Amino acid sequence: MKLRIALLGLGEAWPQRHRPSLRMLHDRFEVRAVFNDVPLLAEQAAREFGAVQCDGFRSMVTRADIDAVLMLENSWQGWLPVLAACDAGKAIYWAADLDFDSAIESELTHRVERAGVAFMAEFPRRFAPATLRLKELIATRLGHPQLLFCHRRLPRQEKRQRNGAQHPARRTDAELIELIDWCRYVVGREPVSVSSIRHGQAAHPDYWAITLEFAPASEGGDPVVAQISCGRYIPAEWHEAISFRPPSAMQIRCDSGVAFVDLPTTLVWFDEAGRHLESLDTELPVGEQLLTQFHRAVTSLVRKMGDLEDACRSLQILRTARLAADEGRKIKLPAAGR
Repeated sequence: MKLRIALLGLGEAWPQRHRPSLRMLHDRFEVRAVFNDVPLLAEQAAREFGAVQCDGFRSMVTRADIDAVLMLENSWQGWLPVLAACDAGKAIYWAADLDFDSAIESELTHRVERAGVAFMAEFPRRFAPATLRLKELIATRLGHPQLLFCHRRLPRQEKRQRNGAQHPARRTDAELIELIDWCRYVVGREPVSVSSIRHGQAAHPDYWAITLEFAPASEGGDPVVAQISCGRYIPAEWHEAISFRPPSAMQIRCDSGVAFVDLPTTLVWFDEAGRHLESLDTELPVGEQLLTQFHRAVTSLVRKMGDLEDACRSLQILRTARLAADEGRKIKLPAAGR
């Protein structure tokens, strides 16, 4: 079944991820309509895919020839396009940041559930070839995770970018939400407590470290600990410093070995037999993995809601981490779903 889709926004990942993936998956997706705050970009994309350029998101999502909406960029409309898509009964692929206000969280979840549509949040770290291979190794060779270290180093931007880009603090929050989700996915269960420290102003920290504690993998074992950090402490103009010796996206110690993940396709792991280097460049790219999963979610008889629940859960953990940093204490997390 070929899905007829509308594109709302063309974000930073459009040239490298979404555009080539849609071209490769032309047997599964047909772009019918495009809307973007920059009309020239929308015109170019519409011409390339033989689609219609729309003047507004509401008129686009209500078109009868649209099955699903791909929301690829943050914009001033916020979550209004999602609510409009729910009202129109259209499936939703959300590739913008997941840092939404707590006031909209319950309303958003309620509207998606009531509409009965598939909702997929874009978690590119989950579907990177290196992550998928790591999950295989955890199940077969490395054993249960014990310690995880994730660090994301970002350039410091003093001014808000044009074309609706996020404020640097919001970008940091969005990165942390994705890292929290990534650790939850790799460990395979929910954290039970969180602690946190920040450097710089509380509202706009230039470094933020979060420690998640998971229950032991087996009775009597040690808790699993994930240390997540995101820093914006190097000025943007110091290009060489930013790119100098970047840390691995994830380092993980398991029962029977250690692994270092460099997204999207490189994995180095060690066990008793020694060093193993895997370059996964021939695997299906992240964008194609994600859109293939979305196609399955829309065409399946089982409605996909897990991504929205995962996004909300990771956001709730981030909010608790902010409180833990403010109060200087470890905070127990409620069970998922509460």
